[in-house]
Amino acid sequence: MKLLGNIALLLFFGTSFAQKPLEALLKAYNQRSIPYISVTEARMHQLNGDALILDAREKEEFEVSKIPSAMYIGSQQFSEKRLQKTIQDKDQEIIVYCSIGIRSEKISEKIKKLGYTHVKNLYGGIFEWKNEGFPVVDSLGKETEKVHTYSEKWAPYLTKGIKVH
Repeated sequence: MKLLGNIALLLFFGTSFAQKPLEALLKAYNQRSIPYISVTEARMHQLNGDALILDAREKEEFEVSKIPSAMYIGSQQFSEKRLQKTIQDKDQEIIVYCSIGIRSEKISEKIKKLGYTHVKNLYGGIFEWKNEGFPVVDSLGKETEKVHTYSEKWAPYLTKGIKVH
């Protein structure tokens, strides 16, 4: 019985310790200017089809894998005009993601300044999405285990799947 209790404690604390580095990283880089949305909540919106999911990574990353139904908007290639042409409803629920949630906050700020009212940043980005076991697809729409990690520096935050960089 004591062994079972120790295992439960290990699982609980192991999970919370694993989250601390990501939480600390996001606190260090982000302003929290855009509200976060959890991957579980984002998955529900995706399955219900009631939110647009926007990928704020670079094209090379997007072509390796993306969240199913995500639309590419890029980070360095982001175009306000293209976004306004594509998304005309300013009250549309919008979820923006990148690798872990840093670039997506910056792009989300730009989207919010354009007058879009329901913009959220995916907490932990595509890494957290994949870490939670949700599917990603390649450029042909086939499910894949590959995820572009942006750089070797960010790779440790992806704990499931095949790392590509």
